[in-house]
Amino acid sequence: MNTESMALEMRKLILTSLYHAKSGHPGGSLSCTDILAVLYNEEMNVNPAEPKHPLRDRFVLSKGHAAPALYAALAVKGYFPKEDMLTLRKIDSYLEGHPSMKSTPGVDMSSGSLGQGISAACGMALSAKLTNKDYRVYAVLGDGEIEEGQVWEAMMFSAHYKLDNLCVFVDLNGLQIDGKTSEVMGSDPVPDKMRAFGLEVVEIDGHNYDEIRAALKKARETKGKPTCIVAHTVKGKGVSYMENVCDWHGNAPKQEDYEIAMKELEQHG
Repeated sequence: MNTESMALEMRKLILTSLYHAKSGHPGGSLSCTDILAVLYNEEMNVNPAEPKHPLRDRFVLSKGHAAPALYAALAVKGYFPKEDMLTLRKIDSYLEGHPSMKSTPGVDMSSGSLGQGISAACGMALSAKLTNKDYRVYAVLGDGEIEEGQVWEAMMFSAHYKLDNLCVFVDLNGLQIDGKTSEVMGSDPVPDKMRAFGLEVVEIDGHNYDEIRAALKKARETKGKPTCIVAHTVKGKGVSYMENVCDWHGNAPKQEDYEIAMKELEQHG
């Protein structure tokens, strides 16, 4: 499967799972879908048959509320049956509202408390250095999430320990649950701040596959410091009525919404 097709299938799974769950977060899941598709289909050294292999690359979804995007990537790659996406957020399902490393195959870190996932990713990357392992660690942060102070402590940590095996994406879609990030607690200029904290920075269109690939190549080639890829994205990407609309941060589509969304995605395919 090519990456574009994988991203399309992921979007369908995301919307279907949220529709059946009647709750969840479509906006931020759809904004990072293309990034996860490239990571899981092209970039990361992972194997669904050995989800706990000690030399696998690690991924941390620091913006844990976007769990449907991660679950969709894992389902398409074969970590668990795609049909299980229909159990999202249901009692006794292993697909919880936020990722759980205890119950879900392929999830490397439980997350959901914003700001904490990136710290865990730093610990994984440092562990690889201390044990002379060559795996890489990838993380996705939300731009609302970076309002948390712990994020910046983690950035200082990553630069201090020269974690060049760590690659951090900031999903910069400009919206969070309460409105525009610029109005809630503006973090601009994000690229300049990341550079000031000692990271190599690449700015991209987070929906352009070639730009995502080029940024990941740059991250692999960068030595002596971690890389931050600032990805300009669209909240709700791929569904016209969800794009750049704050209300779709945490509202699941109802039947009519779902049917319109799936029709649009079919047309894109």
